[in-house]
Amino acid sequence: TSPITEQPGGKPPNDPPKNMTNFALIIQDMQHDVIGEQGAFAETGAPAHAAGQNVIANVARLADAARGAGVPVIHVHYIVEKGSVGLKPNAPLFQGVVDTNALVRGSWGAAPVEGVEPVDGDHVVEKMRMNGFYETRLDILLRGLGVDSLVISGCYTNMSIEHTARHGADAGYTITVVSDGTSTTSDEWQHAALSYAMTNVGRVLTVDEVIAEL
Repeated sequence: TSPITEQPGGKPPNDPPKNMTNFALIIQDMQHDVIGEQGAFAETGAPAHAAGQNVIANVARLADAARGAGVPVIHVHYIVEKGSVGLKPNAPLFQGVVDTNALVRGSWGAAPVEGVEPVDGDHVVEKMRMNGFYETRLDILLRGLGVDSLVISGCYTNMSIEHTARHGADAGYTITVVSDGTSTTSDEWQHAALSYAMTNVGRVLTVDEVIAEL
C-alpha cells in the first residue's frame, strides 16, 4: 500500500502517533511586528486574521495548560540587529523585514505580544530565518529536554509554522500543529497550510484537543 495517507487537499491523520511520549509546546513569532495592529506587517492582514482566530488568547490558554502539565514551553522569536545586519534578503519575506525595519532587537516590534510573553521556566530561542530550527539552538534544546513530540503554535501558519513543522518531522519529531492556535494573513492561506501543506507531515488539532492529550 502507498505510504501516503491522504491525497492533496485531504486532512492530515489525527490518530495519536504510537511514538508520542514527551511533548514540548512551540510558540513561534507571536511578536508585535508580526501580528500587532501597529506592527511592521499590519498591512498584510495579519492582525485581523490573528484576531479572527483568537490566536493570542488560545495560545495563552494552551501555554498555561502545558506549564501545568510540566510540558516545556519554548518561544521562538525572529530577532535581527539594528539595520538588519547579517540578514541576507534573498527571499521576499527577508526583504520585507529589511524594508520595514522590523523585528529589531530591543524594539517594541520585536517584543512578544501581550498575553504570550515568556514566564519563568520557559525557554526562548532566537532565529533569523523562517524555520525555527535553522541555525538555532532549538534542536539541541529539545534533545536535552528529552522531547520527541512537538506541538507548534504561532504565526504565520503558511510560512514559519510550516517550515518548522516540516523540518521537525525530518529531524524525527512527531508534529502537531494547532489549528486555532495559529494564524496568518487570511483564511485562504490558513486553509492551504493546514489542509494541504500539513498532509503527511503531522496532525492538526484544536487547542482543546491538545489540552486533553496533555
